[in-house]
Amino acid sequence: MSGLLNILTELVNEVPRIEFPNLFDKSIIVNRVAFNLFGVDIYWYGVIIAVGVILAFIYAMHKCKQFGLIPDHVFDVAFVAIIFGFIGARAYYCIFIDTDINFFDLRHGGLAIYGGIIAAAIAAAITCVIHKVNLPAMFDVGGLGLLIGQCIGRWGNFVNQEAYGAPTAGSLPWGMTGTTIINDPVVIAKQAELDAAGNGLFALVHPCFLYESLWCLIGFIALHFYSKKLKTFDGEIFLLYIIWYGLGRFWIEALRTDSLFIGPFKVSQIVAGGCVIVGLALFILGKIFKTKKRGYVMYKDSEACKEKNEAYYARQKMLEEKAKAKKAMKQAGEEAPSIIVDDEAPDNEKTSADTEKKEEKTEKSESNEENTPDKTEEE
Repeated sequence: MSGLLNILTELVNEVPRIEFPNLFDKSIIVNRVAFNLFGVDIYWYGVIIAVGVILAFIYAMHKCKQFGLIPDHVFDVAFVAIIFGFIGARAYYCIFIDTDINFFDLRHGGLAIYGGIIAAAIAAAITCVIHKVNLPAMFDVGGLGLLIGQCIGRWGNFVNQEAYGAPTAGSLPWGMTGTTIINDPVVIAKQAELDAAGNGLFALVHPCFLYESLWCLIGFIALHFYSKKLKTFDGEIFLLYIIWYGLGRFWIEALRTDSLFIGPFKVSQIVAGGCVIVGLALFILGKIFKTKKRGYVMYKDSEACKEKNEAYYARQKMLEEKAKAKKAMKQAGEEAPSIIVDDEAPDNEKTSADTEKKEEKTEKSESNEENTPDKTEEE
């Protein structure tokens, strides 16, 4: 531990590394650049977020039938929500960050998840209204997808060495440090305090990205199984999502040192607390008033849902049959010339044979005429 600070200091200008010294001695090399495409650096942060979005999208497309939703509608809503989610996440970050920042320069600065969730929810709601899609059911699917995306996306913060917590006295078993972290003024101050105490400890930070990733993973697993058997009203899964995520984010945000502020208050804690309160109130009201005894019917069990799905899948089947018929006709058209040639071949051969026979008869006829004596001459 005593030489750890010197080793990391030497590595500041070299390959970025991350260490968990209380877990293992090895350093983890974490180059921010994943690869170069046509002269442009593609960062792991963006790649990891993209993977999270793709997996969330695949899950939502697979899960939508359970909620009575049509895959095409889920695709349309998800497509719009993803685009506006990124715009909202960037705008939220730029609004609350203290320093001037270029909105379009994604290499410097970041994304704020709550801005993304708010913008995506608004965009999804508008799209649902336009396409006449059941909004609460769509939000249920979206909540599950968000947990997948957030669980995976947080590892982009690991690569960037950001979104970590306050430094500890070095006794935290999973405490984290790295070539970027050691240059944080808060970490430097804590290290100076530890050095003055002469205890030989090193300032290790809380890996908040890991806390949030695990929190989202646990929430996803729990809500995935809850949605199969225990869900009683549409929108319930989404409400449980914002309650669960709000609780975790409120706790984790208290540990972080890079939070966005409104005065003395952390923005994410204010939003997280509001989500928990509103979500819990709506959840309780839903459990009280949206029950079978009160005549409530979930969207997937409604006649409107059944009619929409029957019409959609009947149309899909018709389109598939048309596509198969078109393909069969195309194949038949490609095979037709060879069939015609095969059919014509015997006719050609037959015609040729008939011609030869006619020629032979003509030759024989001419030969007979030559060999027949001229009656006039004999007389």
